[in-house]
Amino acid sequence: MTTMFVRHTVSDYKTWRKVYDDFAPVQKAKGVTAEAVYRAVENPNDITVTHEFATIEAAQAFAESAELKNAMQNAGVAGAPTIWFTNKA
Repeated sequence: MTTMFVRHTVSDYKTWRKVYDDFAPVQKAKGVTAEAVYRAVENPNDITVTHEFATIEAAQAFAESAELKNAMQNAGVAGAPTIWFTNKA
């Protein structure tokens, strides 16, 4: 199992959350098996999201997808996100 972490700042959490929730069918279609959203205590617009995948290849394909990039842009993500991948040890 591979987990993809994404951290980014958004201009408005409510706007971002609506786009994120509406994106769930695409996540599932692209191999996301579980997800979670976290907000920084000191800045509620500082978001970290995790997505789980069966393989690293699926995770990387999702991270590079035009659909994800468009959703982030539409959701008000400010700047480039930080993305990294892990495998459960």
